[in-house]
Amino acid sequence: MASTTTLKLPEELKARIVFAAQASGKSPHAFMIEALETQARLAELRQSFINDAIVSAAEVDAGGALYAMEDVQAYILARTSGKTAKRPKPIAHTDTQTKTRTTKRTTR
Repeated sequence: MASTTTLKLPEELKARIVFAAQASGKSPHAFMIEALETQARLAELRQSFINDAIVSAAEVDAGGALYAMEDVQAYILARTSGKTAKRPKPIAHTDTQTKTRTTKRTTR
């Protein structure tokens, strides 16, 4: 169910919204609803990205695998161009029993 919300808009912004809405063939109301929906979706995506980054950082801190950026980039570029590619191999990991971090490659 829709609810009513009142916004006090500066006159200049209101005029810009009316102009943009007319140019896109929408009512100012529809234009504002679409703009608010878009911004809410972007804020949710941004927060999801931040949450994923926090989880990934915690995994690395807990000894998760580390990959060379160059290997990951080559893999992604190959896959996005339709080529088959082997997944990159970790360059570092932590032995869960000894809690020791091992690096397989330090230079390229």
